[in-house]
Amino acid sequence: MGEADEGGIARKWWIKFKDESVFAKYTPFFVCLASGSLNCDTFMHFISQDVHFLKAFALAYELAEECADDEEDKLAIRKLRKRVKQKLKTLDSLVREWGFELPEEIITDDATVKCTDFLLSTASGKVEGEKVLGKIETPFEKIKVAAYTLSAISPCLRLFEVIAKEIQALLNPDDGSHLYKKWIDYYCSQSFQESALQTEELLDKLSVLLTGEELEVIKKLYYKAIKLHVNFFAAQPVKQQTTVPLSWVKDPVEGHLTLFCDFDWTCTAFDSSSILAELAIVTAQKSDPDQSEGKLTWMSSADLRNTWDVLSTKYTEEYEQCIESIMSSEAVAEFEYEGLCEALKQLAYFEKNENSRVVQSGVLKGLNLEDIKWASQHLIFQDGCRRFFQNTIKSTNFKTDVHVLSYCWCGDLIRSAFASGDLNAFRVHSNELVYEESISTGEIVNKLESPLEKLQAFNDILKDHSNDEQNLTVYIGGSPGDLLCLLEADIGIVIGSSSSLRRLGDHFGVSFVPLFSSLVERQKELVDGSSYKWKRLPGTLYTVSSWAEIHAFILGP
Repeated sequence: MGEADEGGIARKWWIKFKDESVFAKYTPFFVCLASGSLNCDTFMHFISQDVHFLKAFALAYELAEECADDEEDKLAIRKLRKRVKQKLKTLDSLVREWGFELPEEIITDDATVKCTDFLLSTASGKVEGEKVLGKIETPFEKIKVAAYTLSAISPCLRLFEVIAKEIQALLNPDDGSHLYKKWIDYYCSQSFQESALQTEELLDKLSVLLTGEELEVIKKLYYKAIKLHVNFFAAQPVKQQTTVPLSWVKDPVEGHLTLFCDFDWTCTAFDSSSILAELAIVTAQKSDPDQSEGKLTWMSSADLRNTWDVLSTKYTEEYEQCIESIMSSEAVAEFEYEGLCEALKQLAYFEKNENSRVVQSGVLKGLNLEDIKWASQHLIFQDGCRRFFQNTIKSTNFKTDVHVLSYCWCGDLIRSAFASGDLNAFRVHSNELVYEESISTGEIVNKLESPLEKLQAFNDILKDHSNDEQNLTVYIGGSPGDLLCLLEADIGIVIGSSSSLRRLGDHFGVSFVPLFSSLVERQKELVDGSSYKWKRLPGTLYTVSSWAEIHAFILGP
């Protein structure tokens, strides 16, 4: 599909809210549809709702056309409305072409009503957030309402197109046996793509003269439209065993989830070591003017920054050398766990040596514990990470334990970071700074410095559940240090773009499979009436592009 101008409002808001589309894609409805195993009655119920959507879209376009001021805009909106009305007229034949029959009686879902009511209220000028609700009289007010209307339509079209394309990419183009291939192809068609793109372009054009406050209204309308459609897909009556969400698949009474994750770059957008170093430099700067006897100053801020820059550069260079040394051995044809463990001993030696170098340098001396806690509460987390963990803790479908396994030098930094988000139920396993009267001495209590030590901590935690057949383990990480834990967990989820992890994994025969496609394949294997239990596949890890995918998979929308 072509895209609206990169600076356009439609493109801007899609990029901002695209993670919400993931929650639609991971619904039982779309996973079953993608697998081709969706119950036909469920599909026909879904398609029957199209009648109500098409009628609402046609009326919304008509109202938007009346509000548009420019003749060219009116013509463009009129063409979009005609396409909708044409589809409404030919829906029966279109559905028969897909291989189905529309039911004689069509019952409207509550979720459908919420979507159509929202759209038509917006198109009528009844917009939440606007100061004045009532008659739309001036030309500018009319243009504004037309823009609002298109902001409620645009994300719906884009959502259908994006999900259909992602599903189409999983299908064999030469296999005509997939029950819903024609439906998928329709929403990937040039005609549908043109409608979506033209709606976006019109939204961009009509929004040009809007104020910042009015653009904020468009943003809220766009977001609400996506959320309502996600809820619509989630509300579809799927009456068969499914692979998603994970929290619904297992017995809600007996099920126990032990969730593990890394911290740096997995949960956070920055590495904690650089944050601690920067904090040390800022602390030293405050001390620089006053070097009076008895004041705790270990080195000047300039010396501290130079020392840290040298350490950081050396770490990066020697880390790459270590990875290259591991990769110098011959790649294996099949997954080889023992060989990977042996190779990662080189990485363990490297990490331990680097930590010793940091301690000897003195760069971590003089840090105040309260300053560390303050800095931790201003950490930037990856989008969706906090939201996922907050909802995990609240979930009643699972008894959940959450453990953070990290190379971070300061466990207090992690504990405080999560405590600020009401997540103090987490158990943190990491290295610790040594303090004297709340001031760091520069020493580190080393607990987790290598992939092997992470694995040992992982296994020690699971000893408490060794007799629990219902226990399921999920590990989320993105660095070579996580590899062994990822492989040992029932479900190892790789997030992020670490090339080192991928290279090492490929070298030792690890398979990296996109999580969504793996769920679709597992759905194909389910037989009606059978129970589903996640089976670990040795040497297989599942990749995601965002925390939204993890959230959608484990908890649902």
